Parts: sequence; C-alpha cells; structure tokens
Amino acid sequence: MSTTEFTVEDLKRILREAAGSGDGVSLDGDILDIDFEVLGYDSLALLETGGRIEREYEISLDESAISEAETPRALVEAVNNDLGLAQADPVS
Repeated sequence: MSTTEFTVEDLKRILREAAGSGDGVSLDGDILDIDFEVLGYDSLALLETGGRIEREYEISLDESAISEAETPRALVEAVNNDLGLAQADPVS
C-alpha cells in the first residue's frame, strides 16, 4: 500500500499513460476544475485511469469514485480519501 498522497501531477501522468500519445489532449496548466469531458477523456479512458491508479497505489476504488468524478479535483480527492481509509485500516 502506498503512503504517498495522490496529487494532480500523479493524475496527469496516469492520464497521459492511459491515453497513449495523448491524442492532442493538453494537460498543461491548472486542470483541477475542468470537466474530464472537456479535457477529452471519456468514461472508458477514466476506467483505464482508475485501473492504473488502483494497481499503482494498491487500493480498490469504489466504482462510483470514478463514475461520479467529473473533474480531476474530484478524482484526486476520491483517491486520497481511499488512501486515507486504506492507511487507517491495518487489516487490509
């Protein structure tokens, strides 16, 4: 389990990896409150992103965490909430 906070820079890196070449999607600048749809990421790309986050951070995100996160800020917060829960539960 990771003890590192999940940051927007981590999310940008994973989004780029999930998109391959990026297909012209710019993740430069402050993207925290821009809808994923506007950024060019559909539900399939976000599912791939969620899978990569789960594997890298050794967590299991609630399905709604990904489907309800409309912006990078919401997804970063959901991941950090899950990391906090995972860290507080020594049984997992």
